[in-house]
Amino acid sequence: MIKTLRAISKQDKERFVVPKGVQDVIPVTAIYSDGIFRIGKDKFTKTFKFTDINYAVASREDKEEMFLEYSELLNSFDSGATTKITINNRRLNRLDFEKSILIPLKGDYLDEYRKEYNQMLLEKATGANSMVQDKYITVSVCKKNIEDARTYFSRVGNDMIAHLSKLGSRCTELDVEERLRIFHDFYRVGEESSYHFDIKENRQKGHSFKDYICPDSMEFEKDYFKIGDRYGRVLFMREYASYIKDSMISEITELNRNLMLSIDVIPVPTDEAVREAESRLLGVETNITNWQRRQNANNNFSATVPYDMEQQKKEMKEFLDDLTTRDQRMMFAVLTMVHTADTKEQLDNDTEAILTTARKHLCQFATLKFQQMDGLNTAMPFGVRKIDSFRTLTTESLSVLMPFRVQDVFHENGIYYGQNVISKNMIIADRRQLLNGNAFVLGVSGGGKSFFAKGDIVNIILATGADVIIVDPEREYGALVNALGGEVINISATSKNHINAMDMSEEYGDGANPVILKSEFIMSLCEQFVPLGAKEKSIIDRCTANVYRGYQQRNYTGKVPTLKDFREELLRQEEPEAQSIALAIELFTDGSLNTFAKQTNVDTDNRLICYDILDLGKQLMSIGMLVVMDSILNRITQNRAKGKATFIFIDEIYLLFQHEYSANFLFTLWKRVRKYGAFATGITQNVDDLLQSHTARTMLANSEFIVMLNQASTDREELARLLNISDLQLSYITNVDAGHGLIKVGSSLVPFANKFPKNTKLYKLMTTKPGEGTAA
Repeated sequence: MIKTLRAISKQDKERFVVPKGVQDVIPVTAIYSDGIFRIGKDKFTKTFKFTDINYAVASREDKEEMFLEYSELLNSFDSGATTKITINNRRLNRLDFEKSILIPLKGDYLDEYRKEYNQMLLEKATGANSMVQDKYITVSVCKKNIEDARTYFSRVGNDMIAHLSKLGSRCTELDVEERLRIFHDFYRVGEESSYHFDIKENRQKGHSFKDYICPDSMEFEKDYFKIGDRYGRVLFMREYASYIKDSMISEITELNRNLMLSIDVIPVPTDEAVREAESRLLGVETNITNWQRRQNANNNFSATVPYDMEQQKKEMKEFLDDLTTRDQRMMFAVLTMVHTADTKEQLDNDTEAILTTARKHLCQFATLKFQQMDGLNTAMPFGVRKIDSFRTLTTESLSVLMPFRVQDVFHENGIYYGQNVISKNMIIADRRQLLNGNAFVLGVSGGGKSFFAKGDIVNIILATGADVIIVDPEREYGALVNALGGEVINISATSKNHINAMDMSEEYGDGANPVILKSEFIMSLCEQFVPLGAKEKSIIDRCTANVYRGYQQRNYTGKVPTLKDFREELLRQEEPEAQSIALAIELFTDGSLNTFAKQTNVDTDNRLICYDILDLGKQLMSIGMLVVMDSILNRITQNRAKGKATFIFIDEIYLLFQHEYSANFLFTLWKRVRKYGAFATGITQNVDDLLQSHTARTMLANSEFIVMLNQASTDREELARLLNISDLQLSYITNVDAGHGLIKVGSSLVPFANKFPKNTKLYKLMTTKPGEGTAA
């Protein structure tokens, strides 16, 4: 036997003790608060959790890169320790799941919409996979004491985190509560929400930690076991195929059941592996020489060496080449898998399905006979290995057992955005949990952009206490806003709705003197009509301070100054420049375009506001956008003081990039809005036009949440370059139905489908298809 294997077997050797209780089945002897377990006398184990990556939808080049990076991770495993890679399929607790996604009723007029939305969510949840796949790496090592083990795990952990981060996977250490939860949820299916473990409290009471995680009963039969009322079976991989596809592991773990698949890896030092390979090669060559000698003794000088001997020699040479020239390592691996079901019949059917999947890949799984208990403890991430069905593999052949598949997005208290096309799980995301919650919704006309945005608005209004502000240049949101009790503000020269351009709250100005920021705004306003030099700017700054002095002295109460007051203040100044500015803005204060020079007569405190700017003419567009943007900024700063979130939706955002001030405002908004507790969303179909602007390009790169629906060919190419999208991922935004596409949440890029039931009031309010919607 090879030296490394002999040493590991000696370490793992222990006296067999018949378990007298359920607790005795759990092979852990001591636990520590940092998540280290002691197994047996002097073996310590620690578990690291790592996140999935988008391997299934990556391009061929990206897959190769991930494969090589994963091989490097395997090569980094320490030969003095055993490493276990575990894939844990666990079903979400239905009650907890529904509780976390359903919108609670509040007893107001919006409850009829909440009931409708909840019904849709329940239907989606029933059709969803409801399975979550967790991935773990458990390292086991023999050390004299816990301090030595801590030092070792700290070094190994940092190395592992660095390798996985290169793959795009996030790796974290599990503490004792998180680690025990894995076993609790496996042993006690349906009781996931009742898990409460506190190690300090546990020590004070003198209880065994095993009492918190073990099931009520366990029975081990010849080829299956029972945990309480559930049935389980442990399988192991008996035969490997010569060529295995990288999709095999993901296909086997696709089963919609609670299961764990573990690969125990024992790396062998390269010098020892080379000696072993050379020794075996020498043995094969000796056999060939002896065979030839026998043939010569029989005067058979033309005999060719038998195929099996020739093949053995060729394979041993290849194996030796791998070790010496291709940076491969020799590894021993054991693959075990435990799956559970509600009935014995279901268990047998599941076992047959797994065996069939393995046979499809020319591999053979087999049931462990009379070793179900040892198999169960081996398959679970305790860090023990009690099954010795070793297979000798190189790094490359072990890398083929790729644990990665596709990322799922499931944030606590998030919003439903559709279903993952690959895993069939619901996409529940919370933009507030991202580095910045800014978003873009991109797609061709008819791709479902406005519908997606309206779905987001509905969810925010029904489920959260946040405010929503919409800039609507195409008059598409009126019906929805009115139905949800919002305020639609029509802005035009002839509109009865007025917004005072001089509106200002105490919070305006980010904690500084609000007049300073307002002065800048009025300068931008005046700049639209007359070129401003240093003199003009000084006059505007002086007049702004004078106009607001009384309002500030009244502690921001009473009548707010208007542009008329500002013009009158300009006329009171002696400088000729003041007279010329006053004359330039006369049209917008006393003339026919004076809509922004009147007191605000709309409810700007409503939590849902829609600015309808369809009728803003060319003359009013620049000043109109300035006032709308300033009004939005005013609201954001007010909400920040209240600790309230604000969501801003700007439809057809490319129109705003045609005006310099609004483009600059958006750029600033995208960069600073996170500090204000606000989240901006840009919606546009002209992606190509948008990407021509350097400002828009930077904003897109600064957005952690991007929804890509059906795209035109030129737009697809631009987005692929900007966001590094593979050809396979591009197929999800090429000639697809409305509501289908790709969604980027942080670093995750997930194909999604979002179908909304048509026979609902919400659908009629949200759709923009002619003949389907409710009139605005």
